[in-house]
Amino acid sequence: MKSINWFHYAAPQRFYPLAGRLVPWFGTLAVVLTAIGLYIGLWVAPTDAQQGEAYRIIFVHVPTAWMSMVVYLAMAAWAAIGLVFNSRLSSMMATALAPTGALMTFLALWTGALWGKPTWGTWWVWDARLTSELVLLFLYIGFMALHSAIDDTRRADRAAGLLAIVGVVNLPIIYFSVQWWNTLHQGASVTFTEAPSMATPMLMGMLVMALACWMYCIAVALARVRLIMLERERHTVWARQALGTA
Repeated sequence: MKSINWFHYAAPQRFYPLAGRLVPWFGTLAVVLTAIGLYIGLWVAPTDAQQGEAYRIIFVHVPTAWMSMVVYLAMAAWAAIGLVFNSRLSSMMATALAPTGALMTFLALWTGALWGKPTWGTWWVWDARLTSELVLLFLYIGFMALHSAIDDTRRADRAAGLLAIVGVVNLPIIYFSVQWWNTLHQGASVTFTEAPSMATPMLMGMLVMALACWMYCIAVALARVRLIMLERERHTVWARQALGTA
């Protein structure tokens, strides 16, 4: 079997068509998995004995909360690669991931408020988990604002990349906040060290929705990075050809 030379796709002009081929696949998977996950979560999963029907918001809240951290970690990793290896594509990927990560974080906070009102009796508390997740949203916004504020693209990539890398320290705070402090937010129902503390249909619905969010984030990030590549490389022959202007 012939191995794939992934370094071949490190150049924007080679990654651009690959991303274009992958977007429909990931987009389709996102739609299908979302339909399946919502069906399981809304109709198959049983009613929670303590929270009643209100608990079903977790099928959106938990996956988006997971993805808010996963996308940030990916964004910081791409930014670090861009800084270390001076890779244009890596910096473009970091920039493309930021709006999607901000969306996931906003959805996590918004659905958390919808869940908190009937469960805790309040829309918001300055709880360690909620506050650190809000800080994550500010980090995403800060990354995008800083990048937009600097006219020179390479300088913007470096400045925003450094901010993204420094902000990684917030991720373990989000994850371990319910263990480190006495918080209102409940602990994790799914961990790598213990058996899940929820019914199998609930777990399946949550995992399918998490996979759907993952597919969506990949599809949208790939579609956005194609636009970023065309914008930054518009002076090159391949970009003009892609735009149909050559």
